[in-house]
Amino acid sequence: MSRPLLIVRVAAARGGRSRVLASLTVTDPLAPLLRLADVADAVADAREQVDTALRHRALRRHGGLVAAEVSLRVAVASAALEGAVHDPDEVRAGVVTDPVMQGALRIARATGGLVDRWPLAPRQVLARLHVLAARDIVPAAALGRPVDGSAAARLDTLAGLITGGVVAEPLALAAVTHGELLTLRPFAGPSGLVARAAARLTLISSGWDPRGVIGADIGHLARQPEYLGASGAFATGTPDGLRSWLRHYAAAVAIGARELPVVGDEVMSRG
Repeated sequence: MSRPLLIVRVAAARGGRSRVLASLTVTDPLAPLLRLADVADAVADAREQVDTALRHRALRRHGGLVAAEVSLRVAVASAALEGAVHDPDEVRAGVVTDPVMQGALRIARATGGLVDRWPLAPRQVLARLHVLAARDIVPAAALGRPVDGSAAARLDTLAGLITGGVVAEPLALAAVTHGELLTLRPFAGPSGLVARAAARLTLISSGWDPRGVIGADIGHLARQPEYLGASGAFATGTPDGLRSWLRHYAAAVAIGARELPVVGDEVMSRG
């Protein structure tokens, strides 16, 4: 039997040790996550807000412009979460040369072309995302290569989860993909850019966000202290840690959904 991606542990009543309570090796390996307190409700709320946002009239007439603007804002947010904070207007004007920001923009431009490949060959796509993110930051020989063998093994496990086709809730898969990659930081340099892009590809390729217009990274940045704390909690593998991360992730998606009408209205006002 293959090892599970996640092992849920809690402290034993005595001695402060940890004991395994449940391994997520069931037909849908992430189904137990949705039974954690308040997680299913948070996911349902995010889904409702996404469905509402996707009905915005701007998507009917100016869908391409809206998607391009959301992608730019996602790139700015992801770079900021990596420590490269820049004014969106300056980024839009093309005057920012910071290599992290440029890496985030390269990922944004390439995302559409990676959507179909992601559920089929995620390891290849992750390598490509790292090349895009870390060019001019890490040595060329390190681009697209995990930093050590232990990371490679866990990436294979994660890839199996993505390609397995048995996860019923795409938001849970996106959250776990994001959390695992943040925990592993398998690539040198701005590995967070890769983690956030992989989660975005999961939502797009699954049909949760078919047009790529829900900027979850905007939500992560809006709740940055929570983002950092919840991702750290995820890394513990405890039920409370997983619950904290999933609730944060759903909230970030909901913020991204609420941002879409704002972007749509701005695009429409420009004619």
